[in-house]
Amino acid sequence: MGQLIKRHSLSVTTILLAITCAPLLAQTATTPQPPATSWKQVAIPPLPPFKPQPPKRIVLANGMVVFLTENHELPFISGNAMIRGGADSEPASKTGLVEIYGETWRTGGTEKLTGDQLDDLLEARAAKVETSGSEANTTINFNCLKGDFDDVFGVFTELLRHPAFREEKLALAKKQMDSSISRRNDETDEIANAQQEILGYGRQSALARQPEYSTVAAITRQDLLDWHKQHTAPNNIILGLVGDFDSRAMEATLRKAFGEWPKGAKVVEAKPVIAPEKTGIYLVDKTDVNQSEIRMIAPGIERRNPDYYALKVMNEIFGGGFSSRLFSNLRTKAGLAYSVGGGVGAEWNHPGLTALQIGTKTETTIDAIRGLWEQIDLLKQQPPSEEELKRAKDAILNSFIFLFDTPGKVLREQQTYELYGYPANFLESYRAGVEKVTTADVARVAGQYLHRDQMRVLVVGNSSEFSKKLAELGPVTTLDISIPEPPEAKAAAPAK
Repeated sequence: MGQLIKRHSLSVTTILLAITCAPLLAQTATTPQPPATSWKQVAIPPLPPFKPQPPKRIVLANGMVVFLTENHELPFISGNAMIRGGADSEPASKTGLVEIYGETWRTGGTEKLTGDQLDDLLEARAAKVETSGSEANTTINFNCLKGDFDDVFGVFTELLRHPAFREEKLALAKKQMDSSISRRNDETDEIANAQQEILGYGRQSALARQPEYSTVAAITRQDLLDWHKQHTAPNNIILGLVGDFDSRAMEATLRKAFGEWPKGAKVVEAKPVIAPEKTGIYLVDKTDVNQSEIRMIAPGIERRNPDYYALKVMNEIFGGGFSSRLFSNLRTKAGLAYSVGGGVGAEWNHPGLTALQIGTKTETTIDAIRGLWEQIDLLKQQPPSEEELKRAKDAILNSFIFLFDTPGKVLREQQTYELYGYPANFLESYRAGVEKVTTADVARVAGQYLHRDQMRVLVVGNSSEFSKKLAELGPVTTLDISIPEPPEAKAAAPAK
């Protein structure tokens, strides 16, 4: 009995000693760090490896490319079909055709159901099917609960293969576009955006054309049917699905739905003419405003360009955000800007535009122009510091992660690479490309791609307050942005 009491007392003593000494042992093992007194002292761990879930790629016998990504987090299924061919290949005499096509494709319904009937069917299931037209392609997509997939996919398939483009919906879309045309000169930034494309790509380029009343009036239902027939063939479609499904079962469903669809003529990638307007100063005189919108425009690059990553970092340092040089120097310090930013643009299948932008008070228009010129010169004279470089790369990479934080976003990016012929690993190589950029790289591309004497300077504002000083900077070309009258207005005008 005494031995039992001794053993029990020893055990209790041992436990008490362990409890008492544990904090001391922990302090010995890891010395506590003093609390941070500045955010700069907070340790930021490196970003984890970026390894997005790759979709399963399938090519049907008829040439349709399919990407499948399983995601069982929620009982939803989404699908998106990209179809080659867009506004960059529409006839100049019918500019606006693809935008109207994208609108009436859905609202016009199918051969079996009107667009209004489709609205009722989809709303009852909290689902959606949408269509759109863009510069290089058209799209149709759907989103629904897993339990409603068969019904919604049936609507999606019918719209894809048998759209109706009903006349009343075409008339409505044309009326809405006419309304948009009538308002396009209301805001200075909208005017600047349109003229920027014209100056950068050329007035005759498909990349810069604007719909007019006459081009919209020329669009017919037969045009929409013909466009659909010419472009919507399986070998011109890149289809992606993501959601709560089994890939094998979904593949079988898609093969059954589209396997017998015959190939069509392959859509040839458009090669729009790019013939920028001559360098110089361009003015849009808008007398009803008290501020100016200024743009400096030059050719940019394609994303395939090896300098793409260095230019991304340069853009961030120069005009990418609140800590950029343009923002810090022209807005914060000089007080010249409501908004300011820009850089060398990059597009998927044609050169983007270099565009620097600043919005300023009317009376400081000339100072703002000189300020942008000065910052271009300083970027070449004063290469970025290591601190600027690190801040820019962190900003790009941290935002990059959130751009592709879901399987659906990664899937759509892979479809885009397929559409434009980019390597499947372009997404993964993006991060590595940005991380490799050095200050020397930024200095080199700044000297190679930014030349103030090769830019078209566009000013949209009330020239009565700065026209003389503007002319001192160089010859000024005044742009005519008046909207041509509708065809019916011309027909009704009395003969002179």
